[in-house]
Amino acid sequence: MTEFDPEKFEDKYEHYFPELQRAYRQAFETMNDAYNSELIHAIDQQLLAESEPFYEGDGEFRVELPDQREVSGVVVDDDTLDAVLDRYVEEIEAELRAVFGFTG
Repeated sequence: MTEFDPEKFEDKYEHYFPELQRAYRQAFETMNDAYNSELIHAIDQQLLAESEPFYEGDGEFRVELPDQREVSGVVVDDDTLDAVLDRYVEEIEAELRAVFGFTG
């Protein structure tokens, strides 16, 4: 487990790139097992590739998504997309907490 430094998270891609990759990959695997893989791949490639994780303090992370929240190449209604995307973001935030040692 990596020793977490909130100040270093300001330059997260320089200091924590492997940990960020691990958290996103583990979230992807969890979501891909639970939901339609085409939808998960579309969200991963089209929305989460443009996302930005932030450390909020007290062991909490927030993932900011791009303003444009549409996916192409897969048929999905807006309510389903929103629900799966919200769940996916929750999973990433949970994996970030785990990777950086904020879960017991």
